[in-house]
Amino acid sequence: MILTEIFQADLVKEIQDSGNLKHFSAGETIINMDSYIKNIPVVISGSIKVFRTENDGREILLYYLTPGESCIVSILAGMKNETSTIKALVEEDAELMMIPADKAKDWVKKYPDWTDFIFNLYQKRFEELLHIVNSVAFQKIDTRLLHLIKQKTQLYNSKEISVTHQQLADELGITREAASRVLKQMEKEKLLILSRNKIELL
Repeated sequence: MILTEIFQADLVKEIQDSGNLKHFSAGETIINMDSYIKNIPVVISGSIKVFRTENDGREILLYYLTPGESCIVSILAGMKNETSTIKALVEEDAELMMIPADKAKDWVKKYPDWTDFIFNLYQKRFEELLHIVNSVAFQKIDTRLLHLIKQKTQLYNSKEISVTHQQLADELGITREAASRVLKQMEKEKLLILSRNKIELL
């Protein structure tokens, strides 16, 4: 199990004893905005999409969680007994180790490798959020869209991904019409091939 690649044996044993290994299907919600975090997910397999939803219904993708990672926002909210400011959705079928939030708080004092895990997550997510701010402020839609498609092909380890124009638009916080227009231009430039609910990166 991937936990043994991240943590020392004594912490792995405590995670396995305290946690609950669960399977989730693509599309399932594991964390809702404004909900209290009772269990913190650590990804064993599959991937999770973490995003925010604004009052007008628009979404903005924050980051993806892959095996060996957890959501720093849910960790902090769980340890402080605060409500979540993000939503987490299963991107592809996933196995998650659900760790009780009170245990996660205790382990900060008990296990240095757990503390390092949290700090490393914080640093990685902070850098990703800086990239989002930079891309929204300074990059054109085509650059942002191509980056997202490349990110998804890496996530699925495939040049062809199943995704709709609406899904891409939602993750970037743009309109479907804008996404479709840019995608068609990319196809003309031979950067990708469009088909029904699928995109192949060339």
